[in-house]
Amino acid sequence: MASNFEDLEVWKACRNLRKEISMLVKTFPIEEKYRLNDQLIRASRSVTANIAEGHGRYHYQENTQFCRHARGSLTEVLDHLICAFDETYITENILNDFRLKIEISMKILNGYIAYLQKQKNSTNT
Repeated sequence: MASNFEDLEVWKACRNLRKEISMLVKTFPIEEKYRLNDQLIRASRSVTANIAEGHGRYHYQENTQFCRHARGSLTEVLDHLICAFDETYITENILNDFRLKIEISMKILNGYIAYLQKQKNSTNT
């Protein structure tokens, strides 16, 4: 297991996604500052924060639970991006680019959850 959450590939991938979301929302209309912008920023920050917090729990089951929350937040980011597309703040190409990045992050996160579950099961036997 990584000694620091910053060493986790899943955290790194989600950090990059969070930074790209932060840049994207700067292009949205000003009236979305405390609405869609804020929701996207919070959801993307929740992903990395939950991965970090779970890692800091030093317990496989708790870490897994926080990673599941991160997975939910990744899905929330996608929903907010679909809303941005529906409001014509982003193009379909931008939406699809973020879909791919979220899908990749989700696969890495699911792999990390599977690893944690495997570690948990091996310590219980």
